[in-house]
Amino acid sequence: MSNGAHATIEKCIGRKVDLIYVDTSGKFSQRRVDLFAIHNGRARVYDVGKRGFRTLVVDRILAVRAVSTARGPL
Repeated sequence: MSNGAHATIEKCIGRKVDLIYVDTSGKFSQRRVDLFAIHNGRARVYDVGKRGFRTLVVDRILAVRAVSTARGPL
């Protein structure tokens, strides 16, 4: 992931976002998540569809789009 894309993800902390993610086996998924934090190349999210917290590798996030502008608890 480019530095520009990483900066975009950081701007979405505290927001609900749609993202496209590729896992270690190469499987693509589209997810709607609440983005809580980014630390050491990992994003801590609440996956709305899976109803649970997940830790995603930032370099595996291919695209991100904010679906809400609210900051703080979602």
